[in-house]
Amino acid sequence: MIIKRKKINIIGIIPARMGSTRFPGKPLVKIKNKAMIYHVYFRTKMCKELNDVYIATPDLEIQDYCVHNNMNIIMTKDTHERASDRAAEAMLKIEEKLKQRIDIVVMVQGDEPMVFPAMISQALKPMLKDQSIQVINLTSPLKTPQERLDPNQVKVVMDKNNFALYFSREPIPSQKKTTKDVLMYRQVPIIPFRRDFLIKFNKLKPTPLEIIESIDMLRLLECGYKVKIVKTQFEIYGVDTPSDLKRVNRAMKRDALCPIYITNKRRC
Repeated sequence: MIIKRKKINIIGIIPARMGSTRFPGKPLVKIKNKAMIYHVYFRTKMCKELNDVYIATPDLEIQDYCVHNNMNIIMTKDTHERASDRAAEAMLKIEEKLKQRIDIVVMVQGDEPMVFPAMISQALKPMLKDQSIQVINLTSPLKTPQERLDPNQVKVVMDKNNFALYFSREPIPSQKKTTKDVLMYRQVPIIPFRRDFLIKFNKLKPTPLEIIESIDMLRLLECGYKVKIVKTQFEIYGVDTPSDLKRVNRAMKRDALCPIYITNKRRC
């Protein structure tokens, strides 16, 4: 039996798998002598709104690393094609384990080792104020032509009330009919879901645009649901390719959070 708590229960879930098509094994690649998943986990845990954080994975290599480093781990099926589906399975298993109902899940992608806890707080703020908001995406400006053309960067356009109109791996909006520099935004994969909405999402069948673009948020838009967009000015870099890893390694040399959670007491 799951006991419903009066206090709002918010957790972070970090989906991670070794079988990335663009960069196999990337959750365990080293950044400052720690696995990438280590950075994502301990930086996410710094967010004061989260009661706890869990890694969700189908892979024994990741499980072994997390156990060795005292990181919460939930094993999931190896058949999930979308991170949000993996997060939904993990959430239900966590509820069963703790005998507690979860109110909000913040999904943080396992390839975002530069995540700042304040970004998670930013993403949660509208949801904590407005009960009608079911899911939120962070977004940040794309600053270079290379980023705007990069298919690994998921772009988003939004309406005047900051709800998503469309997500794409192509440059949107088009710049073909203007000489001005068009501001483009990328999806930052820090995504709060309300519990029941995540379950509902998990039950929806994949949709045509979702499959074409390989972007799970399109499943919601195609089914008529709204995705709230929150803009952030934090500048972080995800890791989709080995070249991204080099860029992150350079950026993390001057990172202010690393000395807080990387200590000699923690094993690597």
